[in-house]
Amino acid sequence: MKPKSVAVVGAAETTKMGKIPDVSVIGLHADAALNALADAGLKPSDIDGVATAGESPTALAHYLGITPTYADGTSVGGCSFMLHVRHAAAAINEGLCNTVLITHGESGRSRVGAGGRFGGGGGASLAGQFEMPYGPVGPPTMFTIPVLRYLKTYGLTEEDLAWVSVIQREWAAKNPRASFKDPITVDDVLNSPMIAWPFRMLMCCLVTDGGGALILTSAERAKDFPQKPVYVLGTGESVETPMVSQMEDFTSSKAFRVSGKKAFDEAGIKHSDVDHLMIYDAFAHLPLYGLEDLGFCKPGEAAAFIRGRNTAPASDGKAAGKLPLNTNGGGLSYMHSGMYGMYALQESVRQMRGIAPAQIPGAKISVSHGVGGMFAAAGTVIFSNEAP
Repeated sequence: MKPKSVAVVGAAETTKMGKIPDVSVIGLHADAALNALADAGLKPSDIDGVATAGESPTALAHYLGITPTYADGTSVGGCSFMLHVRHAAAAINEGLCNTVLITHGESGRSRVGAGGRFGGGGGASLAGQFEMPYGPVGPPTMFTIPVLRYLKTYGLTEEDLAWVSVIQREWAAKNPRASFKDPITVDDVLNSPMIAWPFRMLMCCLVTDGGGALILTSAERAKDFPQKPVYVLGTGESVETPMVSQMEDFTSSKAFRVSGKKAFDEAGIKHSDVDHLMIYDAFAHLPLYGLEDLGFCKPGEAAAFIRGRNTAPASDGKAAGKLPLNTNGGGLSYMHSGMYGMYALQESVRQMRGIAPAQIPGAKISVSHGVGGMFAAAGTVIFSNEAP
């Protein structure tokens, strides 16, 4: 059964982006929240639902002076905010609350008021017992496990990963807020320092400070707000394993497949209906998995799809691709404070409002897809600027 419609009526990122050495984590949440409230023409007292990850909803509500009737602290990594959108839609439809504020804030670079870098659990966790003894050092080394199998299975190379970084930098060049805007070539990527085979530095995400916030309410109320409503057509979520070594299939994410199918089924759309796509790109391989597991490409064909400029902006007399992907520059060139999902959602909302720096003319449907951990979780949200 398709849920009643819910819409985004407020959306904003932090006032500054990139390097913010004078603002704490909770301060970044608050800055993004106040910017989103201003965008929606609301006050903190108008909010009766809060959701956040990386900070507790209790601390957020207290800091902003909000007394909620709904609180969500779901934290499954970088896609947590996609799940928050899904849960907020369910809560609003169920009458648990009317107006939900979702916030993100991370001092990923400056580490002001931040906790441990790679999460908790210690030696007693599953990963602590069965992966950490073998010496992985954070995501750059753990994500190599599925990537090496993927490349071998489909006969792909480092160069295929490099193309992802190159084309996303082309999008970043159009975005004044992007961290890196200078053009790069495949050779630039392949000659950048080796981090962990096969990842070169320019295949890895940025480490930045920043945040963002969204405000959702019912579609009935959405027409009364100052900004153009962005409607939620469909959502999906799933989780697979806390250990990347235990994935069912290293060449495909089960969480991606389940989450994406649920969102598309709920939205009632076809892949050909999608005008704009955001796929969380902490590392250059993730758009390849996303394109395939969401059903836009067959297994093993995403690299050629990207290399063929199907996801790229217009450049040097070449037309824009038929499926614009990561139009803000992505986690590789725009922003990546640690949990990137909020920034992907923000760009989808901008595209649906028609105000993105690299706006896709006539775009009506945007898919925003996120990953949590090392393929541990996934969240998918399908937006439209047309009421269902």
